[in-house]
Amino acid sequence: MAKFITAQEAAKLIPDGATVGVAGMGLSGWAEEIACAMRDSFRETGHPCGLHLKQGSALGDWGYGNAFVGWNRSKREGGPDKEHGNRGATRLGEAGPGLVKKWTSAHIGSAFTLCDQARNNELESYCLPQGVIINLWREIGAGRPGLLTKVGLGTFVDPRVEGGRMNQCAKDELVKVVNFEGEEYLFYPGFKVDVAILRGTIADENGNISFARESVINEGFAVANATKNSGGIVIVQVEYLAKKETLPAKDIKIPGTLVDYVVQARDPKSCWQAEGDYWEPSFSGEIRKPLTSIEPLPLDERKVICRRCAMELKAGDLINLGVGMPADIAKVVNEEGLIDQVTMSTESGMVGGVPSALPSFGSAYNPEAIITPNEMFDLISGGGLNMTCLGIGEIDKDGNNNVSRMGSRLTGPGGFIDISSNTPKVIFAGTLVGKAKVKVGDGKLEILEEGTIQKFVDQVGQITFSGQYAPDGQEVLYVTERAVFKLIDHKLTLIEIAPGIDLEKDVLGQMGFRPEISPDLKTMDPALFQEHWGKLGETLR
Repeated sequence: MAKFITAQEAAKLIPDGATVGVAGMGLSGWAEEIACAMRDSFRETGHPCGLHLKQGSALGDWGYGNAFVGWNRSKREGGPDKEHGNRGATRLGEAGPGLVKKWTSAHIGSAFTLCDQARNNELESYCLPQGVIINLWREIGAGRPGLLTKVGLGTFVDPRVEGGRMNQCAKDELVKVVNFEGEEYLFYPGFKVDVAILRGTIADENGNISFARESVINEGFAVANATKNSGGIVIVQVEYLAKKETLPAKDIKIPGTLVDYVVQARDPKSCWQAEGDYWEPSFSGEIRKPLTSIEPLPLDERKVICRRCAMELKAGDLINLGVGMPADIAKVVNEEGLIDQVTMSTESGMVGGVPSALPSFGSAYNPEAIITPNEMFDLISGGGLNMTCLGIGEIDKDGNNNVSRMGSRLTGPGGFIDISSNTPKVIFAGTLVGKAKVKVGDGKLEILEEGTIQKFVDQVGQITFSGQYAPDGQEVLYVTERAVFKLIDHKLTLIEIAPGIDLEKDVLGQMGFRPEISPDLKTMDPALFQEHWGKLGETLR
């Protein structure tokens, strides 16, 4: 039977050098109060220290906006809320280097203090695909040796490229190339888990954990099972306590037999449902939100890109939307009144409804179903998606896309590698040039002030999507506000340009290479650049 303890007592249970597994997305599933207690204990006593933190998704706080904007607000001005930009895994870096020695995750960009330490080589930083990490928990829990998959081949995770290492002090080999029945695979070995630090909504007196008000049914069970079968301890933070045998059995997501310790949070702010919402009842299915209450996007380059991406949708499709600009495609489809014609999803396990963008990415308004990320990545890896739309960081002439590390900015791939390598139709969405000022209206695009960040470069800084490893038959598009490109014979090819712009000056002149140009080069539909579109129904069939 689970023992009920304080967060401070929980921190003392974590041995130095332990491998610590956590679960969740954003702030959903993150045990904030326990993390703060670990930070405070390290400050006061130097323990626990030398931890190896293992996480599947981003567990942090973007600061309600751009990562660097949010971080700078929090550090320098306090921001709209002094806590914004500080919550999540960044707590473990607030006491300075030493608490975390190694950090393995799919997405690290929102944990700013730990990213600072990674950049300074004060901790070892590794990034692996989110689906790989999440399903590794299950392999470990089942007593299997690891995960065999093609996910990661040709990317920076491939040991022949970088092996997932994100900084100079990272030396461990976390992935191997193997030949299995004549085909090339990557093998990700399992590992021992010493401590699981998880979060649910309610614990009963026997330690059974309900996720009743969580927006995501995270991989907590898989992490708990992997930990218990490694001989480790499982600690779960909750918001509420209940008498034994009062919680519906179907609501229990982590049975009490897997739980050693329960911490009831003293502060509700330690139990946010998502980064941007302490509790949004439509995320967890308590209500169905009127979709008319979801604000449409203003007419700008972002909306143009989302509209053009939406033109690739087909009625009945199961679609994955990535973080950032791609998530706003849902708002475009909702504004057009056609959200019920497609099923949108995120790798967190949301199926149907309207996926939320940042700051609550991973949640969805009015989801039809909420499954675990383990189940969702099984669906993705098996080719169950019809289409995905993901972001653009850097693009090169071979169609490679880098969203994981650009210069000193460390982000990680999240589910990007798993999704892009297993989906028959992939759309990458983003502006052609960063920081440009444009005007959208009257059926055209006008460049008011050219941008300062080149995104289409001769060679990407890190390969998150490999154009050379794109599967045969996979359709890959790159949609910007100025032009649309397609991967043809593993080469980036220009197929459309926006009305109102100069091809040489506004497109080709802003690229670090000259792409192939289709002999059938077309103009993007001028209707995309008008206040009211109303044409999605013509393509969504």
